[in-house]
Amino acid sequence: MPNPWFQFKQFTVWHDKCAMKVGTDGVLLGAWAGVEQAQSILDVGTGSGLIALMTAQRNPTATITAIDIEKSAVVQAKENFNRSPWANRLIARQTSLEEFALSENATFDSIISNPPYFQQSLHSPDEKRTLARHSTHLTPEALLSHCAQLLSPNGAIHLIMPITEGNKLLAKMTDYHLFCVRQTFVCPIPNHDPKRILISLKLDFEPTRTSTLTIETGIRHQYSEDFIRLLQSFYLKL
Repeated sequence: MPNPWFQFKQFTVWHDKCAMKVGTDGVLLGAWAGVEQAQSILDVGTGSGLIALMTAQRNPTATITAIDIEKSAVVQAKENFNRSPWANRLIARQTSLEEFALSENATFDSIISNPPYFQQSLHSPDEKRTLARHSTHLTPEALLSHCAQLLSPNGAIHLIMPITEGNKLLAKMTDYHLFCVRQTFVCPIPNHDPKRILISLKLDFEPTRTSTLTIETGIRHQYSEDFIRLLQSFYLKL
């Protein structure tokens, strides 16, 4: 039976009540996203609350709002928030991004999402897992449109996606007056094609800063220096 919790250096994430467990994608995004200067942060599709907790650790003053369409995920996120050192700055709400954008007057300096992206794959018989993994309820167009609406003038949207889906999203970004200012291609091992892309989007044009991150050295569970540098504030054994 999988462990019902994941222990980080400064907090614990329980994930037994929500469909999507703590994984490398969420951890990478939570550590990579530019949140240090943000005063308000929105985590879209928070699940267990992992990324919201990571941003709370990285930014000591920001208020973080975490939303999810799935009730049990929000219950879990609230429990994880309340157990953390930053409970007074973390808010979890059960709502879709569309509903939130329609009802919310505020804007956010950083919007972060590890979005559903398995558009072509078979749906899981587990409805909660389907909501978490598929874009039926959150298309790339809806994600870009609503996030652009909620973004402060100098803010940024931070995403992690598979390469194919990420390229499709980047092809649509200018339709919503968004520009890619930063992208990092994530490779599992050296000399291997990237499997994920980390993306930062802004409302104003800036030259795109491009980099590559390799997770392991080629030996299983032996992490690269770049990965260690990025995650050493979070993982217990780094």
